Amino acid sequence: MSQSSRELSAQVLVVNRNLQAVHITTARRAFVLMFTDIARALDLAWVSHDFDSWSALLPGGDGPTIGTSRGPIRVPRVVQLVSYDRMPRTSLRLTRRNIFLRDGYTCQYCARRGTPRELNLDHVMPRSRGGPMSWENVVCSCRVCNLKKGGRTPPEANMRLLRRPVRPRWSPVLAIAFAPGRPAEWEPFLASLPGARELQTLWDQGVGALANPLAESA
Repeated sequence: MSQSSRELSAQVLVVNRNLQAVHITTARRAFVLMFTDIARALDLAWVSHDFDSWSALLPGGDGPTIGTSRGPIRVPRVVQLVSYDRMPRTSLRLTRRNIFLRDGYTCQYCARRGTPRELNLDHVMPRSRGGPMSWENVVCSCRVCNLKKGGRTPPEANMRLLRRPVRPRWSPVLAIAFAPGRPAEWEPFLASLPGARELQTLWDQGVGALANPLAESA
């Protein structure tokens, strides 16, 4: 993949007219939104720029750029939708990564923390006995505890859950955004989202080093 292709594949945070994070897109899509005046780029001072004024800015710092017939253009970190002022009502997908993230990459039986390859999913009420694939019935488990529990319930296996599993409060955009190497420019827009403090606590505890943002979409 060429450098230009890599830069155009970079993630860009999309915020609504009220500066609330609503989506994450690629730089390629962000430039299309800017060129069609659907969105404008935000600089470090949160000043909005249409495509022409953004193209006129001189590249600075270590930020990524792409080459064009006009010369190099900065890849925006954040774009603001011109007219959209709502928050999308999308629910967080029940995925392996999101369960691991909710549980802090920690086995919910023995409290051992591990990498995605070292962990598994466990149905509290086994699937063989009608246990559903739901936020309230699936937890992160190490392979040893998963094998020990087998097709039994925790009480039957003489095992105890660290905490009762529940649906996270995070929005999908927050689950994707909290990933290793996320741009610092995103932070002010993520802090106000539901669940941001909870995810930040996990990150401060070292979960960020274990997460793999490319494994699954939120």
